[in-house]
Amino acid sequence: MNREWSLEVLYKGYDAPEFKEDLNAVDKVTEDINAAAKCLKEKPAREALLGMLDLYEESSKLFMKLFSFCSLNQACNTKDEKAAAYMGQLMAKSSATTKARTSFNKFVASIENLDEVIASDEKLTDYAYMLRNIKEDSRYELSEEAEEIMALYDISGGSAWGDLQSSLTSSVTADFRGEKLNLSAIRNKAYDPDPAVRREAYEAELACYDKIKDPVAAALNNIKLQVINECRLRGFESPLSQALHFARMKRETLDALLSAMQEYMPMFREYLKIKAEALGHKNGLPWYDLFAPMGANDKTYTAEEARDYLLNIFAGFDKDLHDMVERAFNESWIDFYPHEGKVGGAFCAGLKGYNQSRVLTNFDGSFSDIVTLAHELGHAFHNLNVEDHRPLNDDYSMPVAETASTFNEHVVMDAAISAAKDPAVKLALIESQLMDTTQIIVDIYSRFLIESAVFENRENEFMFPDKLCGMMLDAQKEAYGDGLDPEYLHPYMWICKGHYYSSGLSFYNFPYAFGGLFARGLYARYRAEGPDFVKKYRELLHATPVCSVEDTAAIAGIDLTDKEFWRMSLESYRERIEEFRRLVKECGK
Repeated sequence: MNREWSLEVLYKGYDAPEFKEDLNAVDKVTEDINAAAKCLKEKPAREALLGMLDLYEESSKLFMKLFSFCSLNQACNTKDEKAAAYMGQLMAKSSATTKARTSFNKFVASIENLDEVIASDEKLTDYAYMLRNIKEDSRYELSEEAEEIMALYDISGGSAWGDLQSSLTSSVTADFRGEKLNLSAIRNKAYDPDPAVRREAYEAELACYDKIKDPVAAALNNIKLQVINECRLRGFESPLSQALHFARMKRETLDALLSAMQEYMPMFREYLKIKAEALGHKNGLPWYDLFAPMGANDKTYTAEEARDYLLNIFAGFDKDLHDMVERAFNESWIDFYPHEGKVGGAFCAGLKGYNQSRVLTNFDGSFSDIVTLAHELGHAFHNLNVEDHRPLNDDYSMPVAETASTFNEHVVMDAAISAAKDPAVKLALIESQLMDTTQIIVDIYSRFLIESAVFENRENEFMFPDKLCGMMLDAQKEAYGDGLDPEYLHPYMWICKGHYYSSGLSFYNFPYAFGGLFARGLYARYRAEGPDFVKKYRELLHATPVCSVEDTAAIAGIDLTDKEFWRMSLESYRERIEEFRRLVKECGK
């Protein structure tokens, strides 16, 4: 079993003849797309659509290979100069068809008998969802020239402001016990077993934001104003309406989700108060102990033991999932260990057309790393289930993107909790699950609240750092209530969360709550229905690139606009919280 992934299925290197050939082929297909876009109205609709789709499919395959090879190499070596150079070239080549894409979209929108044309050809039928969405989206598109200007403007506008936030937060340092630590390192101290370390790190983190708060506030203000103005130009009612539109999700679904979350906030606050009391706090949990570890789960695993652990669990769920996980370990899909120059965190990248994925982790042998592997391999399983779609049907909306990954987490965590005999180990596992769930429910709600407030205020004023800090505290108080100590909150969370700093993706928060609770509800169905549910689950995953989130859920008989589904998902945590209360007493801490 290799410890590093192999990319040879794509190219053997930057000097490989195939790499150079594909770079040249991108230029050729780009020219062809731009030329064909100018002649769309000269051909019958069916012929024009098929011609452009053929070109887009060819372009998609080429860019997938080239982008994947360069970006995956760069992920393991951020100093890879060739990767950076080629990525820049590829982004420029990709943007060269912006005007053609707008022309194509407007052509699709102009076809009055689109459904009839779609029904006339198998390929068009396969792309029916995409083509109908293009027609619907055309209501919000500007002219070809205006779209090109907007794309160019964003490079030095919203994207540049986002880069500024990323640069400042990645370079700022906190003073901690005679050391200078970067933001990631000081924030990781929140998980330290020593309470003094956690508190000092929290104080050091808050102090370091003072160095960058003014330019980051400017970045946030300018990004949000750009989004507001763009929504107005395009005809969206609001940035939230725009986010829901491109998430292919109804407002009724979001309202049902948020309403259920609000109803169940007291349950999660109760968990926080139990934890606070166990740690010796009388006025709710201070922010610096939000991620304090509890119980004891110090067992470590080798990569081989992690493989065997996951294979054993997934064998009881689905043979195809088990076999895919086995392939991932045996066929060099996974890059396991941290090293200098490798990016932090974890991710999964699908290699469409190869029936494979690549998974990056920073494995250190803890049980949480096994859960991380399960999560990322869930994304790979999702990729497996959409592999047979046509090349342009390769994407699914944010709300359903975390379905398979979070489902895998539930399978692994519930198996581990059920198998744990030592109360301290079981406490550690349950605390970890409740901590993560509280983040995607309560903290995500606070993030939704402040982003809504920022958009509302930006219409009329520039928000200076003190104003933003006050808004952040208001959002945390509303979401966390008496679960947290109001004297120890985190007023600077608006600085460190990069999700607020995208000009092209607003409200990158509620999809986390959606994904977590949707997967939890699906897992509850699996627990109730057993193996018979797996077929529906896989059909649901398969449908994600070609269905709205509501139509996807309907495959499993779920109505997402019904608040009862979300209540059911949330209610399933009540027993866990009561078990947590019991174990805290049993373990005496």
